Amino acid sequence: MTITNKKELKWPNWLLVLVVVVTVSALVITLLAPAMGHRGNIPFHRWYGNWPVVAGVITLFVTFLLSFIRPRGAPAWRSAGMGSAFFIALFTEMFGVPLTIYFLSSFTDVSPDLFGHQQSHLWALLLNRTGLLSIQGAVFVVMALSMVMIASGVIIIVFGWRKIYLARADLVTDGIYRYVRHPQYSGFFLVIFGFLIQWPTLITLGMAPILVWMYLRLARREETVMNEQFGDAYQHYIIQVNGFIPRIR
Repeated sequence: MTITNKKELKWPNWLLVLVVVVTVSALVITLLAPAMGHRGNIPFHRWYGNWPVVAGVITLFVTFLLSFIRPRGAPAWRSAGMGSAFFIALFTEMFGVPLTIYFLSSFTDVSPDLFGHQQSHLWALLLNRTGLLSIQGAVFVVMALSMVMIASGVIIIVFGWRKIYLARADLVTDGIYRYVRHPQYSGFFLVIFGFLIQWPTLITLGMAPILVWMYLRLARREETVMNEQFGDAYQHYIIQVNGFIPRIR
């Protein structure tokens, strides 16, 4: 339980759930909107160059990141800036200019025109080229796994934020905080890894380890502050609960 008093949310719980549903639905619609009205694969020149979609989905995810991670102080803002840069790089390649495909094509003598929507899921293409699955089956597996991770990450972030909002400046050790000390960061990592499975690019694959390191370092900074503020209560909490991955008991 929290150490001191709680404050009730000014909005009902169902509205919080609605926010999660709308956010995840917006993600799915944004990713699949260019495919609506078309059967099968979408060719290269119809999938890429969709700059309104690039702008819309970047705005959605950067707003979500800043709203629920709630950066405070220079280190937190640097981490949030890196997270925003990750989404900008990701969605620019996903819907705008596929730099990774151009780079790979230059070394393999494969025309970028061969990378339609399905082939641009590079993990799915690898599964297909190794003979494990058809391209349609591989895309389904990749999309299903990545969407489960992304949706789970969004939900964890929102419910972690909810507990902090209720407690204000109090120590929170109940709800989702019974399982991990930094659920919002755990959820954010799930979102990042989900996108790396769904749409890997050279830039985001390089940025992801740096981004994770920055948030791990930020978590340590926050724990130093919490230890100074709550003392023995927080030390006992650290002993009982892992930072990012729940314990298997």
